[in-house]
Amino acid sequence: MTQIDQFESVFRAADKPVPHPEEVRFERILFVTGRSGEARESRLDALRSYLAVLETDRGAHWTIGTAESPTDLPVLLKEVEESPPDLICADRGLQGVVSSMHALGTVLECLTQATDVPVLVLPHPDERQLPATTTRVMVLTDHLTGDDRLVNCAAAFTAPDGRLTLSHVEDAATFRRYVDLISRIPEIDTDLAEETLRRQVLKEPADAIDSWRSALKEAGHGFDIESVVLLGHHLDEHRRLVEERETDLVVMNTKDDDQLAMHGLAHPLAVELRDVPLLML
Repeated sequence: MTQIDQFESVFRAADKPVPHPEEVRFERILFVTGRSGEARESRLDALRSYLAVLETDRGAHWTIGTAESPTDLPVLLKEVEESPPDLICADRGLQGVVSSMHALGTVLECLTQATDVPVLVLPHPDERQLPATTTRVMVLTDHLTGDDRLVNCAAAFTAPDGRLTLSHVEDAATFRRYVDLISRIPEIDTDLAEETLRRQVLKEPADAIDSWRSALKEAGHGFDIESVVLLGHHLDEHRRLVEERETDLVVMNTKDDDQLAMHGLAHPLAVELRDVPLLML
């Protein structure tokens, strides 16, 4: 390696994105439901209690949208487009979709993909009650560096005395593929390259989480911040982390800039994580 190459490597290693903590307010909240009467009011009360952390000094303005039949969906989407809320909350299983068989259903698929509004997907009320609070919040991602919105939104939902877990799972299959390619190059020591690469792919997200921990503390957040960085199977590890930590809320990205379909692991995670609320950005 030339001195120029060494200098470039050191320079690139030191060039790290700086986190930008910002206050995110969810003051206009739309609750989409297929229920009516006392069942609707009871669910709304439970939801408002669960999201008590969002009730700022100015309070939150709640409205109710109906999704009892397929004809309600176009009207609902038009209302969201004309007067966008800050947050949409909706139960799984709207319009009779069996939540144990389908990840989201037509209503939630449209709300998550046809709008830019964050959507909070709630467990089906017949299967699992809402947690009492958002004390234990977890960010699930395979690309934490530079994603300010993801962390800022998660911070907004975390109770002041709670815990925010920032987790980054590096895909083991992709890692093994690159190691296999390296092993085919005689000039490179495969064992050394594998260990160096493993150390680097885990170091970058770990450094990013450390930076976020400092930045969030400086911004005045009182909750604990936990770092989880590992190499493994995306779906299995994410599911295990959520279950082991008895998570009250999972926060993840769902939009893909290049297509209308859900981003990356969002859809399979939505299928697997049916018992925990999901904030889909």
